[in-house]
Amino acid sequence: MTAAGRIGGDGGWADGGGAELGPCPLCDRPLLAGPSVNLHHLVPRRFRGREAIPVHRICHDKIHAVLSDKELRDFFHTVERLRGHPEIEAFRRWVARKPPTFVDGHHRPGRADRRR
Repeated sequence: MTAAGRIGGDGGWADGGGAELGPCPLCDRPLLAGPSVNLHHLVPRRFRGREAIPVHRICHDKIHAVLSDKELRDFFHTVERLRGHPEIEAFRRWVARKPPTFVDGHHRPGRADRRR
């Protein structure tokens, strides 16, 4: 299983879905099982983080676009602290108007792209 794995309708890992999993802890929109949902490790796995929470894929992408793994490990390792970050708060206001399965199709360079 990976942090970017998808959660299926039965709570397991799957590509299908549609079952409601409750609200996203970051944006409060409903989580619908399937490709729009990822697991986010509150403390990154490279720092031996074990606790993971389901969040929208777009919310997960925003967390990692704004914060480094060290920042996540050292300070932003709770939902409350993540939600309190100014860029995340602005994102939450923006994404609140989007449907639960919204996935931004625009590609932004990821960490691997920036290293090159």
